[in-house]
Amino acid sequence: MSQHIPVDPDVDLHVPAQRREWSRHRFVLPVIAIGGMLGASARYAAAEAWPMATDELPWTTLAVNALGCLLIGVLMVFVVDLGGAHPLLRPFLGVGVLGGFTTFSTYTVETHGLIQAGRPGLALGYWAGTLVVALVAVSVGVLGTRTALRAGGRDRRSDR
Repeated sequence: MSQHIPVDPDVDLHVPAQRREWSRHRFVLPVIAIGGMLGASARYAAAEAWPMATDELPWTTLAVNALGCLLIGVLMVFVVDLGGAHPLLRPFLGVGVLGGFTTFSTYTVETHGLIQAGRPGLALGYWAGTLVVALVAVSVGVLGTRTALRAGGRDRRSDR
């Protein structure tokens, strides 16, 4: 006997008042999917343009993840600090494009590949280094964007 389990337990589409939830957010998943296709395609293009051997440091993936994290930091300042952005901007760019562009699953596979290739020291360095680079990149994106906006007189947070 199959039991109906709702996708979102907080929304029951059988309740007329809650059906609006679907109509209000019906474009979020398609927007994320389109953004994800664009981001993943850009990452694939980078991997094709700068291929790496399995026993080398995966510079391409490291650069893609660093750039994606930097851009996520920039985007979050525009979405959160400035506000007023279209409600589909963050799902499209943040979750879709940049979520598809960055690839922490490939980073994990490449780390494992380095271990399999007899390069455990390089694997450990890549594993830890990517985490540090990603966190620094997000921070640089956030702080750099806030600084640039303040310098240009566009910091809405000071108005609050």
